[in-house]
Amino acid sequence: MRASSPPARSARTLLSGLLMALMAIGALITTTAPAQADTTICEQFGSTTIQGRYVVQNNRWGTTAAQCVSATSTGFKVTQADGAVATNGAPKSYPSVYNGCHYTNCSPGTNLPAQLGSISSAPSSISYTYVSGAVYDAAYDIWLDPEPKKDGVNRTEIMIWFNKVGPIQPVGAQVGTATVGGRSWQLWSGNNGGNDVLSFVAPSAIDSWSFDVMDFVRATVARGMAQNNWYLTSVQAGFEPWENGAGLAVNSFSSTVNTGGSGPGPGTPAACKVAYATNVWPGGFTANVTVTNTGSTAVDNWKLGFTLPSGQSVTSAWNATVAPSSGAVTASPVSHNARIAPGGSQTFGFQGTYTGTFAQPADFTLNGSACTTA
Repeated sequence: MRASSPPARSARTLLSGLLMALMAIGALITTTAPAQADTTICEQFGSTTIQGRYVVQNNRWGTTAAQCVSATSTGFKVTQADGAVATNGAPKSYPSVYNGCHYTNCSPGTNLPAQLGSISSAPSSISYTYVSGAVYDAAYDIWLDPEPKKDGVNRTEIMIWFNKVGPIQPVGAQVGTATVGGRSWQLWSGNNGGNDVLSFVAPSAIDSWSFDVMDFVRATVARGMAQNNWYLTSVQAGFEPWENGAGLAVNSFSSTVNTGGSGPGPGTPAACKVAYATNVWPGGFTANVTVTNTGSTAVDNWKLGFTLPSGQSVTSAWNATVAPSSGAVTASPVSHNARIAPGGSQTFGFQGTYTGTFAQPADFTLNGSACTTA
């Protein structure tokens, strides 16, 4: 019996060693296994989620040619983009990533739709990769509607063109320039047959940027293309390709919509009065404008909208930026006068030229609300 004991111990030792070796191999396999592969989407309207909070969509709506996107952990890449469509018409698709709701497909945990007046800020950031040998725009879309819509087309689409390659242009016509978010933009306005479109086009390509979506919403409200009680339904970042497009990528995307903030935002009606004093000479004039807050709540980041009569053009301004230079313009504060206290006022001015008979603007709006005139 004792003679058999050592072999028994040797068997247990061998078995124990074998188990330990297998565990070590398993640990090695676990620690060296490759990361989960990206999700490839080729279905026409196929989608998936990333980061547990955004939706990546293929959205091949304008062509029957093949298109595929690969959803990454932080964005997506166009891996196939066959065919081309006429550059004087609509693009062939809009592969994109978004926060909010798009044709009933809502991103996980989103607080959109949200009424504009409830949004204190909507910080977002985007990073793009561009390619050659293609015709496309890199577009950031902001959708607004009078109702909290989760399906179908919204009333107003704001487009931010970060890049434009090839003989393409936004919907409508260029109506001037604008300064939003500290950057200068070409401003285009029109209707695509289904909704109004206001496009902010970068004069040169922007690879990445962090900004507040509400700056563009406020500029749109000031132009009368949205109202204070409308809803933000989604924000989307992607590409509109007309020809080819493989290799285009959204490297990273983030979007947060902060609601419940205090103080009037673009959606809070502002009670106001405007005094418009001018000094006119043949072919030129100056205007000193005083905006008074007649309400009981401070107005922050005010935007005064008005339309210059035909033939008038702004050449310079002080204590505010006024853009575009003609037509429907928006005056925005500078750093030291961004707040108008209850019962208080802010004054700015500008110089301009005119042809024909000089006249003053007929109406003014403060953050989208009509003002009385002094």
